[in-house]
Amino acid sequence: MREKYADPPQLKTSVVLTGTAKEGKAGPPVGLVDIGVSEVAYLFRVALPGVRKDHSGGVRCEIQQDGKVCIRGVITDGGGLKGSSSVYQMQVHQLCPPGPFTVSFNLPGPVDPRLFSPIFRPDGILEVIAMKYRIPAV
Repeated sequence: MREKYADPPQLKTSVVLTGTAKEGKAGPPVGLVDIGVSEVAYLFRVALPGVRKDHSGGVRCEIQQDGKVCIRGVITDGGGLKGSSSVYQMQVHQLCPPGPFTVSFNLPGPVDPRLFSPIFRPDGILEVIAMKYRIPAV
């Protein structure tokens, strides 16, 4: 028996940025989103340059049943060069400034918020597979 999954007819995604993600005007942008769709799941990738996986507070990804995704985290300043006690005055500011941020967007349809698999890749991309909401068979 083939199961049915909720899938809306079209994909229109708007992404909302807050905090330092909104302030970054140059350099690698925070919050660029790619979304893929399969018969049973959604795959999304979010660019998070400057975010460290091991940073206290980390990256949090929350997904609601209606498909709303909210990603929160902190962009760090990098902490300077290891082993250096020098203080640098930055003359060029092209990277996103350090501080907290949120990235919010909607997936094309409802999901089961218990069934998602996030991976924070070493290249600063958060990759998540979220299973579509399954319509119960009658």
